[in-house]
Amino acid sequence: MRFVPVKSEEAQASAIIFRMRDLLVRQRTQALNALRGHLTEFGLIVAKGPQNLPKLIALVNDPTSGLPEAAREILVLLIEQLQSLDVRVEKLDQEIAHRAKEDKVARRLMTIPGIGAVTATALAALAPPAETFRRGRDFAAWLGLTPLQRSSGGKERLGRTSRMGERTLRRLLIIGASAVASWTARKGAPAGSWLDRMLRRKPPMLVRVALANKMARIAWALLAKGGIYIAPITTA
Repeated sequence: MRFVPVKSEEAQASAIIFRMRDLLVRQRTQALNALRGHLTEFGLIVAKGPQNLPKLIALVNDPTSGLPEAAREILVLLIEQLQSLDVRVEKLDQEIAHRAKEDKVARRLMTIPGIGAVTATALAALAPPAETFRRGRDFAAWLGLTPLQRSSGGKERLGRTSRMGERTLRRLLIIGASAVASWTARKGAPAGSWLDRMLRRKPPMLVRVALANKMARIAWALLAKGGIYIAPITTA
C-alpha cells in the first residue's frame, strides 16, 4: 500500500480553488446539456459542445423559432444561470493564472506542451510530493491514466484505462492532451516522432489518453528532479 502524507492547511486551502472550479464546470455542463435537451424536445436541434451555446441562446431569443412562450420564459432563466457560471469560472481562471505566475514549480510545468496555467497550478497544489512515487509510471497510475493489467500465462493483455485516483488532475491532463493531439493532427507532427506514429496507428481517444499518460510522467520527472521540459530531437 502507498500512503500519501497528510496535507498541510496551506495545501488544502490551495486545493479548494480547483475543487470549486471543477464543481462550477460540471454545473455549467449540466445546464448546457439541459438547455440543449429542452430545445430538442421542440424540434430545435443544435450540435453538442459549449461552442454552440450562442446558437442555443439565439433560438431561445428568436420569436419566430416556434418555441412556446411558457418554455421560453423558463429557458431564459437557464441561460442566465449559464452566463453566471461562465463569469464565476472566468474569475477563478484569472486567480489561477495569477498564482501560476508567482509559483516557480507551476512555471516549470508550463513548459510541457499541453499543460497551461490551470493544469500546472493544479499539479503543484493537488499532487502528493514527487518522492511519494518511485517513477513516473507510478504517478500516472495514481492519476488513473494506465491500463489495467489482464496478463496471464506469459501473455500481456491490457484492459481499459483504470480511471482510479485524482479525477481533477486526470481530466485536466486529458483536456490538455486533446488540445495537443488536435493541433498536431491539423498541423502535422515531426516525421518519425512518437506522436506521429501514434496518430497514424491508433484511434484518436486512445492517443489522447496515452499522451496524457506521457505528460503525467514528464510532470513527475520535473517535480522530482527539477529543470524544464526540453523537446526531444527527432531524426528523419
